Amino acid sequence: MTQSPNEPIRILIADDHTLFRDGLRSLFASVADTEVAGEAASGEEAIALADSLQPDVVLMDIQMPGLNGIEATRRIIRSSPHIGVVMVTMFEDDESVFAAMRAGARGYVLKGADQEEMLRAVRSAARGEALFGPAIAARLTRFFAAPRPAAASNLFPDLTDREREVLDLIAQGRNNEAIADELFISRKTVRNHVSNILNKLQVADRAQAIVTARRAGMGEENGRRLR
Repeated sequence: MTQSPNEPIRILIADDHTLFRDGLRSLFASVADTEVAGEAASGEEAIALADSLQPDVVLMDIQMPGLNGIEATRRIIRSSPHIGVVMVTMFEDDESVFAAMRAGARGYVLKGADQEEMLRAVRSAARGEALFGPAIAARLTRFFAAPRPAAASNLFPDLTDREREVLDLIAQGRNNEAIADELFISRKTVRNHVSNILNKLQVADRAQAIVTARRAGMGEENGRRLR
């Protein structure tokens, strides 16, 4: 769906903080080419409203009660691929940025962005383009410019891609709760992955898994690690 130049961009704001939604509503009311079509305070509500209202753009927070913004984005894009989703969040770590991109987001703007940056992201998404704020663009540039280590799939071919992600985080010293938060999966799922990893690596415990992974070069900080 192409945004008509004669109609305002219809925006759905999905954020569980009322004051932040109020600020965005005031911003969009102050310019002629945007209007707020609806507001959601959870991921589930964002999905329902996106389906019923069919906005041009959804401004999506990552962390909300219940379903997180990444999964909500994935489901919205799956059912309504013409809707442009822009992540608006306090999180600027690489894993969150790449999770948003994999989910289909057309933009990623930090909550500290100025009004012009926010409007540029909304207008770009409405045109079907992708726009990432300056801080995020710089981070992406550093990531792709950084030397890449040997592919983990070559080191541990028996592990699935997700298990390699979990192993890398284990090697960084993350506990199950932190891994669940970063990968947007449940703690039970993390425990299952850890159990599979230990079996496939034929190690007795988490400590041995860390040693094995670090010897292979995993767990080191690079462009994709949290700082």
